[in-house]
Amino acid sequence: MGVLTAVLALALATPGQTAPVDPAGQVQVQTEAQTQTQAPVRLEDIVVDHRRLEETVRDFVGEVGAPPPRRGLARWTGELCVGAVNVRRDVGQAVVDRVSEVALDLGLEIGEPGCTPNVVIVFTADSTALADAMVEENRRAFRLGIGGLDRGNPALRDFRTVDRPVRWWHVSVPVNSDNGTIAVRLPGDVDNRGNPSAPTIAVFAASRLNSQIRDDLNKVMIVVDVDGLQGINLAQLADYLAFVSLAQVDPDGDTAGWDTVLNLFDAPTAVDGLTEWDRTYLTSLYRVQGGPVRRINPQSQASVMANDMARRWRAQQTEAEAEGD
Repeated sequence: MGVLTAVLALALATPGQTAPVDPAGQVQVQTEAQTQTQAPVRLEDIVVDHRRLEETVRDFVGEVGAPPPRRGLARWTGELCVGAVNVRRDVGQAVVDRVSEVALDLGLEIGEPGCTPNVVIVFTADSTALADAMVEENRRAFRLGIGGLDRGNPALRDFRTVDRPVRWWHVSVPVNSDNGTIAVRLPGDVDNRGNPSAPTIAVFAASRLNSQIRDDLNKVMIVVDVDGLQGINLAQLADYLAFVSLAQVDPDGDTAGWDTVLNLFDAPTAVDGLTEWDRTYLTSLYRVQGGPVRRINPQSQASVMANDMARRWRAQQTEAEAEGD
């Protein structure tokens, strides 16, 4: 129960708070890469046709992104602190270092050693049992009963019951971009008289298209089933975990048509790690979400991000062709 206690320490923290992960009770977990023969999954040659590229990028953003209903895609804005538990220390440190490295490339601040994790990656031999126990122990830690913080009951049922090599649960919060305060009333929020209290948002630039409310990732819980890692090496796994730590990803998204690390468990020999396509997606997610424009409509927000991603991808391809001449 040491692992469950450590994970629940994070899960029980309300948005805006973190809880330390207990490093005690770690167990030895090691996987071996096995050679498999599978057809490679590569991105189609789409840069020749401008319209084809735009459509492909929009399809990818729509397939991968998984924000809460009626909310936009969230990102990390504060300090990121990654913890790995129930795994051999050197393996856990390698995962933590790689996720932090990718986050640094995106301009995020990384917590100092000993920080309290807001991303916890727990390794286990029975991920379904552990995930179910986590939710059973305190369901409210996963679903606070407030719309817009998570993907809802169907997704939570999926997290508990569907057998996957890696499963994850994101919690995000709407935040006032002007001062960084949470923009919704959370359970237990009261005024100085003990009455339920909601935050007051001062609007400085009213608009029908844009909003000063942004969506911030608050915590991510990831469960890795070591029995599902056959054929996967540590470098591949760390890159995969980096992607799902930094972005809200649909576990049921069909990404077979794109060159992405998300295809890792379907074609391990065809995926080395994060691809240029993945990096472009993450860069656009953090550039658009962190910029001055935050669209009220989630579909409009995704469209802005897709346009930015298409521009970046086209520029990278043009630069690569120029270097090859």
